[in-house]
Amino acid sequence: MRGNLLKKKILSFYTCIAFALGIFLFSANLAKSLLSVDPPGGRGTVNDTTENAFQHPFPDVSREQRREFFVGNSFFRDAWVVAKSTTEARDGLGPVFNSVSCSGCHALDGRGPAFKNGRVHLSLLFRLSRVGTDGIFPDPEYGGQFQPLGIKDVEGEGRVAVEFRAVKGTFADGTEYELREPIYRFENLSQGPMKARFSPRQAPQLAGIGLLEAIREEDILAQADPKDLDQDGISGRPNFVDDLIANTKRIGRFGWKAGQPTLIQQNAAAFNGDLGITSNLFPKDDCTATQTKCLSAPNGGDPELSDHILSRVTTYTQLLAVPQRRIHDPESVERGEKIFQQIQCAKCHTPSYVTGSDHPIDLLRDQKIYPYTDLLLHDMGMELADHRPEEGANGREWKTPPLWGLGLLQTVSKHENLLHDGRARGLEEAILWHGGEASASRDFYKKLSLSEREDLLTFLRSI
Repeated sequence: MRGNLLKKKILSFYTCIAFALGIFLFSANLAKSLLSVDPPGGRGTVNDTTENAFQHPFPDVSREQRREFFVGNSFFRDAWVVAKSTTEARDGLGPVFNSVSCSGCHALDGRGPAFKNGRVHLSLLFRLSRVGTDGIFPDPEYGGQFQPLGIKDVEGEGRVAVEFRAVKGTFADGTEYELREPIYRFENLSQGPMKARFSPRQAPQLAGIGLLEAIREEDILAQADPKDLDQDGISGRPNFVDDLIANTKRIGRFGWKAGQPTLIQQNAAAFNGDLGITSNLFPKDDCTATQTKCLSAPNGGDPELSDHILSRVTTYTQLLAVPQRRIHDPESVERGEKIFQQIQCAKCHTPSYVTGSDHPIDLLRDQKIYPYTDLLLHDMGMELADHRPEEGANGREWKTPPLWGLGLLQTVSKHENLLHDGRARGLEEAILWHGGEASASRDFYKKLSLSEREDLLTFLRSI
């Protein structure tokens, strides 16, 4: 009898062990099924969750590509100086400018802060223009971009202060929220009162932008529905802009309104507008006829940025890798992804592509990537409108930004200022500012329960 009791106890013990092991294996398999996601940047994916996550080259770059990458990085990261200088390769700063280096706005290749101590941070720049009967043109007094800094003997154009208006609302479950609407004030202006239309633009993070360049045009155009023929309320359209090298119109991919078609042109435009560095693509400084000291200032050569250096900086930006996804709560991520689809976020934030086969850099070809963008313009409503057209984009339209890397913004950039002007202080505020074509998705979000909202945000931070 004692023997039978002992056998029963042993059998019960092993039954418990087997049951526990089964539960463990089931949970492990479930986690594995959710964690076994494709690398978001294809071959250009790195496993780093530190503040350096956005700075890596593709893991399997060649020796020559790695050398070009780090040469480009040095010209991107280090400060440019005023001409004439013994540092001839990097002189020509200004005469008016926003920053002394690219990394001054894109620190650690992340997103620049928008505001600091009641003022606009240098990484939040302002595009300027006037609109007349003959079209859109730079402001006659301040040019195409507001530049608060100047070299010696050249006055900067002024500074920008900011105040915030509270915008309050309530979720369907009764939870209250508060957004902030920035109100800008131009001060200490060197050329008189500001009469231009202005558009604030926050410096975005840079990881994966080379892969965006490699997406096929036909795949972007396939998502466009400018007349909303499917009647889903979403009518994305491409912004066709000038390709200065090919001398033709191409789909814009870079900038908050998709104003630049290629990375080499985007980089040259940023050097010119942000640092005051001329190139063969943008051979003139942004000095207006009224800025006489700006016009007479010394330059660092003609052009100041050689084609060789521009090429290396472009290689650097093209080969910036994408950090691997971070899935700490698989079940929540899975629920959040379903909600992302259900409330139609994926209608604009297209999850995946396969890049084309003809990019000059082999590592960018034929890669399955997950950027979550359609690269198209969408009407985002009056609340986010800047009322400033840019090429084919009107004053209410913005390009859908990619979402990969969102969960690392706080780690890399020490903030979560989102949207084109950094007004949102996190993912939820960014969602709640969506209007226009995204109004239905925003309203769906407001009807979710607290746990459903948290699941969606968990998913977004895992991308």
